[in-house]
Amino acid sequence: VVVQGFEQATKSKSEAWKLHKPVLKQFLRDFTSESSLALALHAVLHKPFRDHIQSYLQLLSQLQEHLQEGTEKDVVATVIQEFGKLESFISQVLDEAWFTQELWKSLGYKFTDVLCVPERRLLEDSRNLPMASGTARSERILLFDDVLVLIQGNSFQSFDLKLVWVDENCGEKSAPGSYGLRITTPEETFVLSAKDPQVKAVWQWKLGQAVRQALNGKRDFPLWGRSGEGSEAPSRRFFSYVFRTEGRLRGATYEGEWHWAKPHGKGTLKWRDGRNHVGDFQEGLEHGFGICLVPRRSEDRYDCYKCHWYRGKMRGYGICEYGNDMVYKGYFKDNVRQGFGILENCSAEHPFKYTGQWENDKKNGYGVWEDKERGERYIGMWLDDHRHGKGVVVTQSGVCYQRTFHADKMVGSGILLLEDDSVYEGNFTEDLAFVGK
Repeated sequence: VVVQGFEQATKSKSEAWKLHKPVLKQFLRDFTSESSLALALHAVLHKPFRDHIQSYLQLLSQLQEHLQEGTEKDVVATVIQEFGKLESFISQVLDEAWFTQELWKSLGYKFTDVLCVPERRLLEDSRNLPMASGTARSERILLFDDVLVLIQGNSFQSFDLKLVWVDENCGEKSAPGSYGLRITTPEETFVLSAKDPQVKAVWQWKLGQAVRQALNGKRDFPLWGRSGEGSEAPSRRFFSYVFRTEGRLRGATYEGEWHWAKPHGKGTLKWRDGRNHVGDFQEGLEHGFGICLVPRRSEDRYDCYKCHWYRGKMRGYGICEYGNDMVYKGYFKDNVRQGFGILENCSAEHPFKYTGQWENDKKNGYGVWEDKERGERYIGMWLDDHRHGKGVVVTQSGVCYQRTFHADKMVGSGILLLEDDSVYEGNFTEDLAFVGK
């Protein structure tokens, strides 16, 4: 009905007519020139089935009258009720099909080329039940069983019902005599308004039921019957979505749990540049424990962060395995190393280990540096990744000296303890050559 399949089948040039002409003629033996072949085909396919249902209902009603009160009569009553639902279901399905067909006939090809899908059904039209967008962003609103469509001029927007949340408390001050519904999607929030509270209630109910059925992947039986009453679409959902508008998530794909149109719960976020975050989300932001992979631009390798997150940024204890073979185990704040941490280079070239304080992603404060290649250790103060302040150096040979450093360079005099336990106090170079007295 929706895509005029009966009309296509009864055309003499159609494949269906050519291949099944004898069968179709048998079906249409009662056809008269005053009626349409398509209508006749529709009638012979639907009428016998509906007649059977009516016959069963009459037979069951007569049987119920002759039964005494008890289990058998209750069973018959239940069967009558189910056949009544089936009859209602068929009527509603056909009504939706006819309404949808009329809509496709009235819309231009720019809309039907994209929107006309055989299984799609029109549930409500703002031209039949007046409803407007609060920001005058649309002149017509169409509710289908899988999408909500806003039409403005020659363009339209469609929203997948699985990612539509409906709130009767729109959160905005409505104009006098206007009753609003707030529609929330992953990237947009807008208000639908009606001039009659009853119209708003009908739209709210139909939207809620359509969203719930879209999430369930099946329609109610009957479509708008008791099975749909009192059950609302869940606010928590699981779905995959690609962000399109400007912002930090543009082009990213999120698959996981949602709550009121925002990533909330367990999920995976993937960006086009290769970044990948798997973990906990709260109100659209990384929040809780997560694992993030960040590609290194100049190398075919990744930095791997295993850390706790707070409102979209790393905070607390974490482990980062860098793509250049370095590993950091320590604390983060606002995406940078902050507080106590250990940085170790595990590669064969220039292996080292730093244990100490960090500030704004740099070594700051007290820390210990171990140069495993030279067998040397520095114990002292740091400033912006440089030795700065008082410190003690222990060499591989056992020589120990205390000096003051300024931006990695020794300044002033110091104390040198030699292997034979002799002590020298004065000025000397990094090669331990004495200068002066």
